[in-house]
Amino acid sequence: MLKTVAIYSRDLNGKTEKEVNRLISEFSQQGVEALVYQRNFTDLLMLPILPEMAISVGGDGTFLETAMIVKDTGIPIAGINTGRMGFLANIPVDDIEQSIRMLVNNDYTIIERCCLKLEKPQRLFSGNEALALNEITIQRAGQSMITIKIEDDNKHLNTYWSDGLIISTATGSTAYNLSAGGPILAPDDTSIIISPISPHNLTVRPIVLSGKSKLKLTVEGRGREFMATCDFRSKRVPFSEEVHISMDSVKLKTVMLKGMDFYSTLRNKLMWGLDRRN
Repeated sequence: MLKTVAIYSRDLNGKTEKEVNRLISEFSQQGVEALVYQRNFTDLLMLPILPEMAISVGGDGTFLETAMIVKDTGIPIAGINTGRMGFLANIPVDDIEQSIRMLVNNDYTIIERCCLKLEKPQRLFSGNEALALNEITIQRAGQSMITIKIEDDNKHLNTYWSDGLIISTATGSTAYNLSAGGPILAPDDTSIIISPISPHNLTVRPIVLSGKSKLKLTVEGRGREFMATCDFRSKRVPFSEEVHISMDSVKLKTVMLKGMDFYSTLRNKLMWGLDRRN
């Protein structure tokens, strides 16, 4: 049984504030204390006792931010969707009363998700800021395409002439990777996906690598720098810098209510496999 939850939201105004207050009320009726980020605390580790669960209120972007805040605590995250798509924030706000009862009564499963780690350039994104639940990308910062040479464990993999590369986790396979034509993986898969962005070569296709891969990328181009992103963060990087990416050793725990699953989310959100004959 839950005793305390931590609620995260990107901003507390309008619809989001209304739903956060509704959550507080519903949890209170179930005998659960709800602590709200920026209202009741700013650092989970400063609380005398850690909450048993974090609740992200918003869309998938809010969920990504929540993940980076709580990842090292081992607390599972449940996502209440007040946004649009909702692959990570997969609990509909319309079913909030029943969903809270299920959370309180442990009527859910835990999915452990991998995160990517940007090891180099060092201090580009400090601490947890160097981790990505969805993807790390290397992209052109100017008008011209870039050349990206990539090695896997010191073995040459490929040289990409393109607008960039998406290095994605299984969780991120339904995000930017999907729009670039990459494959969909189940969220608990430990693989790494590499998908080119607008490649200047018809023979280049996405590839799925082992999660044990150690990637080294060297970027060249006509300008002076490229853009590196780590989920919702971005920085410009000079071409002289190498990029090293690997899978982080710690996994993020996320909540899936019983009766829900990844494939039903695919069918409902993306109309995956939709066929009038089915």
